[in-house]
Amino acid sequence: MAVDEDDWDVPLDVQPKPGDYGFDLDHALDAVVALTARIPADAHTADTLGTERAGNAVVIGPENLLLTIGYLVVEANEIWLTTGSGRVVAAHMVGYDYATGFGLIQAQGPLDCPILALGDSRLARPGERGVVAGAGGRRGSVAAHIVARRQFAGYWEYVLDNAIYTAPAHPQWGGAALIGPAGDLWGIGSLQVPHQLHGEQVVPLNMSVPIETLLPILEDLKTLGRVNQPARPWLGLFAAEAMGGGVVIVGLAGEGPARRAGLREGDTVLSVAGREVSRLADFFQAVWSLGEAGVEVPLRLDREGDVFDMRLTSADRYRFLKKASLH
Repeated sequence: MAVDEDDWDVPLDVQPKPGDYGFDLDHALDAVVALTARIPADAHTADTLGTERAGNAVVIGPENLLLTIGYLVVEANEIWLTTGSGRVVAAHMVGYDYATGFGLIQAQGPLDCPILALGDSRLARPGERGVVAGAGGRRGSVAAHIVARRQFAGYWEYVLDNAIYTAPAHPQWGGAALIGPAGDLWGIGSLQVPHQLHGEQVVPLNMSVPIETLLPILEDLKTLGRVNQPARPWLGLFAAEAMGGGVVIVGLAGEGPARRAGLREGDTVLSVAGREVSRLADFFQAVWSLGEAGVEVPLRLDREGDVFDMRLTSADRYRFLKKASLH
């Protein structure tokens, strides 16, 4: 179940060259493997993320532990890894953290791959050079530089305060390794996002989740499968910033709290518990500030000019996910 790397070879002119780095480039790239996952059709995330997912994972531990982006493997009942030498090994889920987006998996047999050390991603400042590495060695990697460190808000109730943005964009970014100039791991690829240059030109960037957000939760993921702290309140909606101000609901997730409470696509959120919200991050953070999952969330909404109040009982998102065997 290997990913066909020929479908997404990186152009030669942006592939990394060993002489440009002060570490063994090819050795570091061998720590990145291809990942494929199958998800049951009745899984909570099947409609939005699909039942066949493919990307990358990075070997980070001596016990066949690998780090990837969680959306590739959440609710998976099959995970397969393919090394650069062609070895195919089954894996299973170890832990998933919704707040950061990290997924931790474990190969069920030897990979014979090097381990990529966890680096200090706080050093990932604009202008620094690095490599965004997918499976396939140099052919699957991009010689990149860091464009920005800034907040990212995702429509699925997700905020990352200090995301890493790199260019040029990698074509197979999910779970890719962002490798720093010392040959260690600075981040895990999550998304490709548009960036407007001066004028009307728009170019794609990769957004990576920095390793600094993994270090405080890694032991919990290894031993518990999730972070040992109260779950954030989850509303079960997808949202975007509205042109005229406020935040507009663009979708509802399954039978989550938002659908059960009667929210509709097109509703605009004006405030949360009396706190006005105009940005996506403001909306989500206002909800999270009310307490842990299960807390009541008062909203003021605008529905086609009709302004009214609604109260939702939030939920723990993990309870909606199909349970996987974590160990």
